[in-house]
Amino acid sequence: MKRYDYLIVGTGLFGSVFAYEMKKAGKECLVIDKRDHIAGNIYTKEQDGIQVHKFGAHIFHTSDKKIWDYVNQFAEFNNYINSPVAVYKDELYNMPFNMNTFSKMWGIRTPAEAKAIIEQQKKESKVEDPRNLEEQALSLVGRDVYEKLVKGYTEKQWGRDCAELPSFIIKRLPVRFTYDNNYFTDRYQGIPMGGYTRIIEKLLDGITVRLGITYKDFLAENEARGPEADVFDKVLYTGMIDEYFDYCLGELQYRSLRFEEETLADCDNYQGNAVVNYTERQVPYTRIIEHKHFEFGTQPATVITREYPAEWHKGDEPYYPINDERNTTLYGKYQELAAGEKNVLFGGRLGQYKYYDMDKVIAAALNMAEEQLADHRK
Repeated sequence: MKRYDYLIVGTGLFGSVFAYEMKKAGKECLVIDKRDHIAGNIYTKEQDGIQVHKFGAHIFHTSDKKIWDYVNQFAEFNNYINSPVAVYKDELYNMPFNMNTFSKMWGIRTPAEAKAIIEQQKKESKVEDPRNLEEQALSLVGRDVYEKLVKGYTEKQWGRDCAELPSFIIKRLPVRFTYDNNYFTDRYQGIPMGGYTRIIEKLLDGITVRLGITYKDFLAENEARGPEADVFDKVLYTGMIDEYFDYCLGELQYRSLRFEEETLADCDNYQGNAVVNYTERQVPYTRIIEHKHFEFGTQPATVITREYPAEWHKGDEPYYPINDERNTTLYGKYQELAAGEKNVLFGGRLGQYKYYDMDKVIAAALNMAEEQLADHRK
């Protein structure tokens, strides 16, 4: 029998940061994961000398120097700047919406010209009280930007027409009247050289990790060991909160993704950019990732991934929570159940049913670790 302070379910960023902080404080942790690899959705794997983001592109960005300094303990970051481009039919536009976008779209040059066109199109939309996403977008950026760069991409993402989606999904759209293609405005940005998996390896160094087993299977197996069963003072669960409770109140809704990866042995540069979005609804994928460009690769081959949005069904991998009114209410009820679970913590994107940027994941995990250590000191 071995006694652990924490059983941590999930080797993603939240669970791994929490485990690292607990180990640093002298606590014993066991970390398990249903997948056969660590790092959750930020898992990267070297292929042909290229770090491939196996579950979609992840670009680290933050304005929090404390978080930037923290993550730089575990990796050296390059100076990658996220500057995606968007394809609409035979047209190519810079993202986010900026003066390069507007110059290409309307043949204009100055911010004043761009503002005048957008304001005129907003006025023509005659939307005063947006009732859905389409009306919200028209009231923010006008018809041209909406129809070419927002409508099809968004409908693919969510699997339904923009007129059927709630307006709150796009409370704002980034419109910049400068010739700057940097997607993020955060002070710190980059890609860890050598991939994200190395960060998780360092976070989990010296901690017992078991892969390829679900939480429920682990509990059943551990219980079957009888007197030799491991003992845990607390559990940190980073899986789906509704699954933890056997969906007893109903299923929370998610969007899923399907990835189609291809190695091009005879091509050293497929699209000239790490991220290219495809904004027509008729094109089934939302974007193509060319992984080598995240690290300015010069390899003779290249690896690309097409990303297809998909409806989520029980058993599929959940990627994005659908935080509409129905799901927010249901999650609140699961939170009430979670509050009654003695010595079980819920964390991360699935445990807390929210979309997290990576820096916010780290901050939340550090806060939880700090609260736990404060309790230990009482």
